[in-house]
Amino acid sequence: MDIFATIDPISIAIGVGIGALLVLLLGPKGGSGQINESVQKSEAKVATICPLKDIEDTVTASDKGVVAYCRCWRSKKFPYCDGAHAAHNKATGDNTGPLVIKK
Repeated sequence: MDIFATIDPISIAIGVGIGALLVLLLGPKGGSGQINESVQKSEAKVATICPLKDIEDTVTASDKGVVAYCRCWRSKKFPYCDGAHAAHNKATGDNTGPLVIKK
């Protein structure tokens, strides 16, 4: 007995459609998988070291008493945030934001 002869064609179409949808939604994503697209790419690892005194001085010198550090790797002012995460979040559905240091 042919197994496909006993299955209704609509059920087969629904199964194929659900399978295709799952591959699209859960399958591998395009791109290289890298988060950092442009910051210090010649380095093996990016580690920004900021002595506490420098952070305190930067916050004190700020007009608002607040300094935001980038966590999305998209800022043109890295390591400081320039708001680039907003476009990244809109494009990807992510919810990343800066590390905010305030007085």
